[in-house]
Amino acid sequence: MNEQHIFKISNELKLGVAQVLKTAELLKEGATVPFISRYRKEATGSLDEVAITAIRDRLEQLAELDTRRDAIIKSLEERNLLTDDLKKAIATAETLATLEDIYLPYRPKRRTRATIAKEKGLEPLAQFIFENQSADPAAEAKKYLVESEDKDKAVASVEDALAGARDILAEQFSEDAEARAEIRKIFMEEGTLSSKVVDGKETEGAKFKDYFDWKEPLKTAPSHRILAIRRGEEEGFLFYRITLPDDRAEVKLKARFMQGKGAGAEQVALAAEDSFKRLLSPSLEGEARFESKKRADAEAIKVFADNLRELLLASPLGQRWTLAIDPGFRTGCKTVVLDPQGKLLFDTVLYITAGSDMQKTEAETIIRGLIKQFKIQAIAIGNGTASRETETFVRGLKLPADIAVCVVNESGASIYSASEVARKEFPDKDVTVRGAVSIGRRLMDPLAELVKLDPKSIGVGQYQHDVDQRMLKTSLDDTVTSCVNKVGVELNTASAELLSYVSGLTKATAENIVAYRNENGAFAARSDLKKVPRLGPKAFEQCAGFLRIRNGKHPLDGSGVHPESYHIVEQMAKDLNCTIPDLLSNDALRKKIKPESYLTDTVGLPTLQDILQELAKPGRDPRAEFESFSFDAGVHEITDLKEGMKLPGIVTNVTAFGAFVDIGVHQDGLVHVSQLSDSFVTNPADVVKVHQKVMVTVTEVDVARKRIGLSMKTVADKPARSVGDNRGGSMGSPGRGGNMNRPQGGQRPNNPSRGNQNFGNSFGSLFDDAFKKK
Repeated sequence: MNEQHIFKISNELKLGVAQVLKTAELLKEGATVPFISRYRKEATGSLDEVAITAIRDRLEQLAELDTRRDAIIKSLEERNLLTDDLKKAIATAETLATLEDIYLPYRPKRRTRATIAKEKGLEPLAQFIFENQSADPAAEAKKYLVESEDKDKAVASVEDALAGARDILAEQFSEDAEARAEIRKIFMEEGTLSSKVVDGKETEGAKFKDYFDWKEPLKTAPSHRILAIRRGEEEGFLFYRITLPDDRAEVKLKARFMQGKGAGAEQVALAAEDSFKRLLSPSLEGEARFESKKRADAEAIKVFADNLRELLLASPLGQRWTLAIDPGFRTGCKTVVLDPQGKLLFDTVLYITAGSDMQKTEAETIIRGLIKQFKIQAIAIGNGTASRETETFVRGLKLPADIAVCVVNESGASIYSASEVARKEFPDKDVTVRGAVSIGRRLMDPLAELVKLDPKSIGVGQYQHDVDQRMLKTSLDDTVTSCVNKVGVELNTASAELLSYVSGLTKATAENIVAYRNENGAFAARSDLKKVPRLGPKAFEQCAGFLRIRNGKHPLDGSGVHPESYHIVEQMAKDLNCTIPDLLSNDALRKKIKPESYLTDTVGLPTLQDILQELAKPGRDPRAEFESFSFDAGVHEITDLKEGMKLPGIVTNVTAFGAFVDIGVHQDGLVHVSQLSDSFVTNPADVVKVHQKVMVTVTEVDVARKRIGLSMKTVADKPARSVGDNRGGSMGSPGRGGNMNRPQGGQRPNNPSRGNQNFGNSFGSLFDDAFKKK
């Protein structure tokens, strides 16, 4: 354990040294973030997942920095360049940029103008000019004239000698660590982001037209705009620069290296100008581009992770006998029946929306028969093509009021249906049946079903193909893991995919659990997990508290109380002369428990309070209770919309510039950030969440381009926002007509019939006329 890292992280995150140290030790021992935050509160001082994740990530960053530091030292040692002062500077470098600046003068480099000048023997002249800036360098330069037929050795004139000396000085100035740091700061804090259209690409690149002549401060440029401009450049329609507003950088560079106003100082000034324009500016502009991309990536990934969390923690209907329908026109509606555990019992195709009257009558008869035969409690209808028509048909059957009819967001369902997981589960069924199964299961438990998908395919983020893929995967995996462990997992019904996200389990151990369950029957107790092959004591410690067994052998097996704490509850029951089931069912008994009586060296009040909460509501699902929702019965298509209509909707995606809302017309509408509230909104996520039910007012309808403007204001007005919001991106609304995260121009793979929405390829052009009126 690196003590310096512990102290540094403690200072950066404003946490106690002991908290950081203990967290680092637990992470090193293999403990997961959910386990540490839930079951090791005494050790960490009750740090939450956010703080523990920050410690973990910073430890990794510092380790990477040390790895680079060691590589640099080794390189310098091998070339006999490492001095005590240099070693000290490298050892104390706190950032990768600082480290690389220190190493830059010693880095093996290609042949430059400076190295050519050095080969001509001009380095002493450069040193003379720098150290004697009041002297006349021309007189000194005459000493370095060399006649040679080899132009690489010849120094034909005084000006050639001075030019070579300036090349040497320019490179030295560009490699000065303090100079680089100073100008780097100017780039990041005062740089301007500007973009231009590539000549001749105006028509082809029209989707990026708002960036054809764009300029704004880099420091305040939002994530989605940076990523949109970068995408425009990558696709060959734009080029962009990060520039400084004036000559301040050159002035600072000259001030740093010039001494006086002599002839030598003039040569130094020329070298400084050349250093900035030819070497420093391109290099630091590249760094600014890289750092702004990192910042934009981090912001976009956070939006994605926040949306994913809300979607994963959406309210489950629960275990119900379910009839699920994947709507369609020509190919019919794929219909399945699932038992309360999600097991497929029956499947067929019904022609509800495009069939003959006879086929529709037959569909009605079959649905009524299935409801009676299987005692159906809920009907799940996918929100794809023909969804509203199918919903209208089903509701028109006048079914019993206790049968819930729900429209389910099917985004990613067809990706699952074609996946190896689905093929393994249903080898004898085609993709349409698997898709219908996924829709039904998603109604029962969104989390359990969505974990089977790559989070990136769910479609609730921004520019996912443009951001750092490793960072994105880490963030999304952390989010899924956090959600799964927050909710807890039913050990005897969970899929291997769901189990693999439980703290301490891997894909292999999850598959071993399922295999053991299939061979030996349901687990009777958590302790039976120890019999699973390759699931050792450490894995058991990490996972046991997050796994639930309803009606298990031990009364606490269905709760969030960790097996390591069972003895505490047993002692509580013994002290009250009752049983554990009595404690679980009798609030009066629980109120008699004094947690202070059970304190030990390792068990503190945080753990005891968690135990008491679990005793009150053992295994309680933290997700909100399911609420039914219906779209407006009179609105089915975009052509049904009129400005001023007030409609119910469900938020399908939250972005930096607003929120997409499903109002039941096969095309999501956009509530721009300026329309989210009567008060000013900085961050849309502060106002709306994915899967939230909202009331919206239609403000704009563009039938030709299938674009809808919505408002959540008390008194709706035309969309208004800062110029440049959401331009150039592939921002199709998730789960509807386009995937806002797929490469530009691609069709949504899991529901191509809904069309390529690309909502926001130029949101600026969406309401151009409206903006001109305002």
